[in-house]
Amino acid sequence: MWQRRSDGPGANVNLRKLWLTLALNVALRALIVSRPTFFNITAELKMAARRRGEDIIDFSMGNPDGATPPHIVEKLCTVAQRPDTHGYSTSRGIPRLRRAISRWYQDRYDVEIDPESEAIVTIGSKEGLAHLMLATLDHGDTVLVPNPSYPIHIYGAVIAGAQVRSVPLVEGVDFFNELERAIRESYPKPKMMILGFPSNPTAQCVELEFFEKVVALAKRYDVLVVHDLAYADIVYDGWKAPSIMQVPGARDVAVEFFTLSKSYNMAGWRIGFMVGNKTLVSALARIKSYHDYGTFTPLQVAAIAALEGRSTVRARHCRTVQTPP
Repeated sequence: MWQRRSDGPGANVNLRKLWLTLALNVALRALIVSRPTFFNITAELKMAARRRGEDIIDFSMGNPDGATPPHIVEKLCTVAQRPDTHGYSTSRGIPRLRRAISRWYQDRYDVEIDPESEAIVTIGSKEGLAHLMLATLDHGDTVLVPNPSYPIHIYGAVIAGAQVRSVPLVEGVDFFNELERAIRESYPKPKMMILGFPSNPTAQCVELEFFEKVVALAKRYDVLVVHDLAYADIVYDGWKAPSIMQVPGARDVAVEFFTLSKSYNMAGWRIGFMVGNKTLVSALARIKSYHDYGTFTPLQVAAIAALEGRSTVRARHCRTVQTPP
């Protein structure tokens, strides 16, 4: 049996044997992401601390610990008791939810979204982002990603076989200028850029003017734009986070993801959606049709209750995040 050794000439031999064993049984994409993620590491640290009896305050990830609003839970329970809601759903999402998504964009951003061709339900944003990259990226493609960024923005592209070029998103640096420079200087030309504002983890925000410049830049260089709007509602001082879909012509080059995890305390429910470019929506739908049958129908109906509920629910949750009890 192989044993790890920290020194001696046998160490390198044993490591090579291990690598060969893994290579024979595991795909390269799994080897590329074989290192433990930040969340795996912090989960182990938390578990070890709890086993020692320590009381910890967990800031390791954005995992809401409050209750989902009661009217959403009640809708889930009611619909789940119907015997006709327990079969397979559809990879695009039920039509009623896609229409609710369209109304949500109309009411909130004054943007018209075609529920048939420009909206798709996802099993949370993370699944949608990963499958979109599988649907659009090939080996050798280059993707621009802010640094720092949410892990799936990086590793979704890596798993799909693409190369990632980091664009610094730090204080004192003009991010748009860096983005433009990265496009000009990259060879081959980037196929996609991943953005997320309000940013996780930096909390940096942008105005609509930024997205106007991004859309113009993407059209000039023929680059796809993927925007992650996960933290749309975690904003303060009366400010409203813009949607890239508010930019005229954005759907020619862009899609946008939203998740119900943060705005409605529904992280474990795993439901979100993507809107925008018809070709990208269709590509994601095709990949999802082979990978899954969509999310549980009662969850989708409950998501309608969330999107169509009073905005005071989101505002109250935002205040709770700002000033915990």
